[in-house]
Amino acid sequence: MREKNQYSHIQRFGPATRNSLIGLKAAYKYELAFRQEVFLTIVMTPLAAYLADNFTEFALLISGLFAILITELLNSAVEATVDRVGLEHHELSGRAKDIGSAAVFIAIVYFLIVWLAKIYTML
Repeated sequence: MREKNQYSHIQRFGPATRNSLIGLKAAYKYELAFRQEVFLTIVMTPLAAYLADNFTEFALLISGLFAILITELLNSAVEATVDRVGLEHHELSGRAKDIGSAAVFIAIVYFLIVWLAKIYTML
């Protein structure tokens, strides 16, 4: 039997979407890096559409942008959680933040590889 408070799959969509939008708004409000990456995405998406020879290339070019946004959101969530637990220095807290930062770095490297490969093929 299903409990009264349990959402059906369709009923969960509304609250889940609302929570996601709240999270995006919070990231934009409190995270400078996320705001910069949103700006980068806004500028680079039309450029990707212009540079791409087909949809596959366009999708590959913007995948790097979205990889950065996604990893930045996850990194910000890790950092907020670590800071919530305690602001004093702890080796594991520092390691968690460094690993989150490394994930963003890898996403940026992926973005650069894809975009530089496209630019190289145009030369």
